[in-house]
Amino acid sequence: MTSETIRNPHTDQLLSPENSALIVIDYQPIQVSSIRSMPRDELVFNITGVARAAVNYGLPIVHSTVNVATGRNKPPIQELQDVIGHLPTYDRTSINSWEDVEFKQAVKAIGRRKLIMTALWTEACLTFPALDAIQEGYEVYVPVDAVGGTSLAAHDAALRRMEQAGVKLISRVQMYCELQRDWAREATVAGFMDVFQSFDGFNPEKAAEAAQES
Repeated sequence: MTSETIRNPHTDQLLSPENSALIVIDYQPIQVSSIRSMPRDELVFNITGVARAAVNYGLPIVHSTVNVATGRNKPPIQELQDVIGHLPTYDRTSINSWEDVEFKQAVKAIGRRKLIMTALWTEACLTFPALDAIQEGYEVYVPVDAVGGTSLAAHDAALRRMEQAGVKLISRVQMYCELQRDWAREATVAGFMDVFQSFDGFNPEKAAEAAQES
């Protein structure tokens, strides 16, 4: 029962805490309330879980908002601010965040090629920067259950367009497991269990404790 040594992050094909970064775009009240591809509470639960996982594994996070400074839009939803509100936000007017100078500089300054990208809406503020990042040589991963569109059809069509361009579609739980990789890495196990629960409240750690008591 011997684990391999941690892979070289520069050659590892999988996501790891050492080779990836999280991008969070436009989880603001108007955008969240307009989502029709997933129930609001489930979407909020999933994106906050993704953000908490990124914090747990020490991933660099770039957080962008749109039109807060102009007064046309409000800051990110409180649930997300509770997790990453201590980080700076890169406010912009462009629909495509990749066309905002400060945002793109922040992403490039991280120096990581694997970008876990989340945004609302799937068909616009996620698709456009994802396609541009792919064009510039980045690997883009999208947790499909932490993003949403203005309709299920719009969401699905956007996912297909991105996948055809080379974007890798994943789930939030796949992301958690890929970052954890080995239960012997005990420093992050508690944080993993904290976010690895389903929307209906199932918690594997509590389930295991209950099984042992029975």
